[in-house]
Amino acid sequence: MSRFEAIFGRWVVQHRWWMIGATVLVVLATSGGMRFLTVNNNTRVFFSEGNPQLKALEALENMFSKDNDIFFAIAPKDGSVFTRESLEAVEELTELSWQMPHSSRVNSITNFQHTRSEQDDLIVENLVEDAAGLSDGDLERIKAIALSEPLLVNSLISPSGHVTGVNVTILLPRESQKEVPEIAAYARGLADTMCATYPGIDIYLTGGIMIDYTFGQTSERDVKILIPLMFLTLVVLVGLSLRSFWGTLSVLVIILISMVTGLGLAGWLGISLNAASIGAPVLILTLAVADSIHILATMFHLMRLGKPRREAIAEALRMNLHAVFLTSITTVIGFLSMNFSEAPPFRDLGNIVAMGVTAAFAYSVLFLPALLAVLPVRIASRPDEAERHCDRLARFVLQRHKTVFWGMLVVTGVLAVGIFHIELNDNFLMYFDDSFEFRRATDFVIDNLAGWDVLEYSLKSAEPGGINDPEYLATVEAFANWYREQPKVVHVLSITDTLKRLNKNMHGDDPAYFRVPEQRELAAQYMLLYEMMLPFGLDLNNQITVDRSATRLTVHFKSLSANEIRAVDNAAQQWLKANAPAHMFTHGTGLSMVWAHITSRNIRSMLWASFLALVLISAILMLAFRSFRLGLISLIPNLSPALIAFGVWGITVRQVGLGLSVIVSMTIGIVVDDTVHFMSKYIRARREQHMDAVEGVRYAFNTVGTAMWVTTVALVAGFLVLTFSHYRMSSDMGYMSALTIALALAMDFLLLPTLLIKVRKWTDKTVKTDIVKET
Repeated sequence: MSRFEAIFGRWVVQHRWWMIGATVLVVLATSGGMRFLTVNNNTRVFFSEGNPQLKALEALENMFSKDNDIFFAIAPKDGSVFTRESLEAVEELTELSWQMPHSSRVNSITNFQHTRSEQDDLIVENLVEDAAGLSDGDLERIKAIALSEPLLVNSLISPSGHVTGVNVTILLPRESQKEVPEIAAYARGLADTMCATYPGIDIYLTGGIMIDYTFGQTSERDVKILIPLMFLTLVVLVGLSLRSFWGTLSVLVIILISMVTGLGLAGWLGISLNAASIGAPVLILTLAVADSIHILATMFHLMRLGKPRREAIAEALRMNLHAVFLTSITTVIGFLSMNFSEAPPFRDLGNIVAMGVTAAFAYSVLFLPALLAVLPVRIASRPDEAERHCDRLARFVLQRHKTVFWGMLVVTGVLAVGIFHIELNDNFLMYFDDSFEFRRATDFVIDNLAGWDVLEYSLKSAEPGGINDPEYLATVEAFANWYREQPKVVHVLSITDTLKRLNKNMHGDDPAYFRVPEQRELAAQYMLLYEMMLPFGLDLNNQITVDRSATRLTVHFKSLSANEIRAVDNAAQQWLKANAPAHMFTHGTGLSMVWAHITSRNIRSMLWASFLALVLISAILMLAFRSFRLGLISLIPNLSPALIAFGVWGITVRQVGLGLSVIVSMTIGIVVDDTVHFMSKYIRARREQHMDAVEGVRYAFNTVGTAMWVTTVALVAGFLVLTFSHYRMSSDMGYMSALTIALALAMDFLLLPTLLIKVRKWTDKTVKTDIVKET
């Protein structure tokens, strides 16, 4: 390998113009794919097609309807919905909402289909007609009806009557999301118009469409803020570290074309960007620095010792080719292991970054040396301050290697205990901070009107038309009542509430008959009569199936954690097993349920992925070091950072969600990098220069220590840039990755050298055998 490295370095320098020309052509070809990049703002992009909870949700939607919506929360400034001005505003907004693109249904207190009896007739009419002309008596009557109606309270009207809502059901073309920005903009414009027309009200926008729109906003914000911030950060860090204009310029060119290549290949492959994978450009910019810095740091070190520039370039490539190849392939393996993720966006993130890192390696060993060979790089022949610091650190570690070794083991063990405090939990709403209008509006709705998390149940009867069976209806009613008694439940929507009201109406509005009909024929007749009188767009198809064999029960909660959602659904299943016929048993579904399971499912899949990545990386290191023992030793500083990082997280934060479930796989290939460089220099000192273990450690510190500092600072800074994202999944990933990588440097500077000295008798046999073979 050493012979190939020496020949390769000289060959690249000799053919520098060919390398530069070929690189330009490759960058132009790959970057062309960027025009095909799209941003996917669909909430469901985080769920794979085989996700069982998603399949259950889609089955329910196919049976009834898919409720994608815009929700207007209307808050009169005088604190009362039941005034002429406020009801007029609600009435007008309801009418205008029918004109919203792709709207299929509009529900509000004004068009609520109120039923009453008039002699022997059933009257079905809007609760509010001509709000501006209502008398005081009419207002009191409407208020009394609305605040006593189970279908409205905590859904479209608050119990105190100070906030109301208009819900617009949106029917999007199948698998299409391009209409979302148009609908969101229309809704925002409509809300602004209404607030200008009626200055006495405030309007808050939330709902499924606004969630998807906010995902798009998240991606746009991160692209506009994080990429320029990351680039500026790298300019400063690399410039201060290298103190060379041409060296800094070379690194910046490498990271830019690596990012462009990664994104271009993603475009050619049809990979879309989303709220998670939008971080790929920042990660590529960050990771692409490492290879270039190691080559440049070695080159500058050699030039300071008096070597001519082109000889220094070839020698630097010879000394680093093996190590940068290993670090690149281990990083790529780590990110490719994210293909085991249950969430497709993390697969996309891993694949895009893997392509960018591969490109960065190719550009660093082919284009960078060629570029440096033609640029007028000058380095003063003087000692480097960073190298002196590394030498002082080496002396400290070597003089106190026993204390440092046992101290690091104790610190690792104590902090790793924090892992046992970790709770696998999540709350989808909390992914967005309050800088987003959607988050502020949703918080307002939760606090003042309705719930956020939704669980839905498709309750099947024994036969077509079976929903009219009194026993079936009694069970549905009992299940709904059980749910109403559960903590944090704010509203339960059941067809039995409509039937109870109809039964009362058909008995002269006698409150004693506000119960489920006791005869099947009566229930069927009431339902048929009611449906025939409903206006267009307000039918019951979102609650009952066409063949009348099943009904939909919808439960709204205050904001719940993933654990709470799974727990309440488990309790519901136990209730159904104990109190309902077998054909009625079902699991809860809904987006809240899918999100509640994705974190635990992803943790399990990523633990398996991390194990496979670790096995593969370990095998590669053992082959590369030509030593099973040295490869085994390298595992200790590579596993410790993740253990400590999660331990610290368990002590300080405790909750681990979807974003952190990929951290081990994502960082394991990165934390290996410094270990590989340190071990490579250590092994080179032992085998080529016949140094003992102590001298080998000092040699590794002096030759690669500076580059390890610089690359780690760049990596930590890059991941910390992600913490500026207002999307918590990205910011948490940034915090945790930065912590893990910083700890990895500490392990490689403190634990690894002392470990190599501690076990030198065990590894000397391997090293000496290799020395004999080489001689």
